[in-house]
Amino acid sequence: MGWHYRKSIKVGPFRINLSRHGVGHSFGNRRFHIQTTPDGRRHLSVRLPGGLHVTKTLGRGRTRHYRY
Repeated sequence: MGWHYRKSIKVGPFRINLSRHGVGHSFGNRRFHIQTTPDGRRHLSVRLPGGLHVTKTLGRGRTRHYRY
């Protein structure tokens, strides 16, 4: 069983996202939104009238190397 933690703090148009994986941040409004995840990936999201929602991942981010 895994555990999850997520907390968001809104500061004006910016949002700081805290999770068990690290700290991410996002910027935007309902129509246009850019998010950076804790591992460095960036997501661009655009919502258009009529329910159309387009999301694009920009870059690959940092790769993590796990030791077992």
